[in-house]
Amino acid sequence: MVRLLVVAAVSALALCPVVGQAQTPPAAPAPPPPVYPPYGAPLSLAQAKAAAAAAEAEARKQGWAMVITIVEPNGAEVLTLKMDGAQYGSVDVAERKARTAALFRRPSKDFQDAVKSGNLNSVFTGALAIEGGELIVVDGRVVGAIGASGGSGVQDGQVARAGTAAIKTP
Repeated sequence: MVRLLVVAAVSALALCPVVGQAQTPPAAPAPPPPVYPPYGAPLSLAQAKAAAAAAEAEARKQGWAMVITIVEPNGAEVLTLKMDGAQYGSVDVAERKARTAALFRRPSKDFQDAVKSGNLNSVFTGALAIEGGELIVVDGRVVGAIGASGGSGVQDGQVARAGTAAIKTP
């Protein structure tokens, strides 16, 4: 009889859910997506020339031969400046960096950082994940982008940011 009660009790416990079992904690809410500046009207040729001239001046000051490309918000090329001695491969790279910044409304370095942290999604978007593409923002709106190539990624970024600084943003 005792044996029968023990078997019945064990069977009953086996059928009951165990209290305190490990449970998956509720998922934390996803962080909100980043806010990127909206697109504005394309920059003028005069603004593009001013940005390219400032970027070229920075490259010359540092002794770097660079290619500098300015694009509209839709990625269409406005102008490309190839300094004497810059490698030919940098022509395409500078344009792709500028297009990446313009089309995705963020510096190309953001994609480089994402890849370094293990997020390879950006590689499949067509973005060029190398520093040197920067937005040109006026009145809080993306009016274009600049890409620089010819040095290290850090050097390219420095030259591109010098170009964006030449366009007055309030």
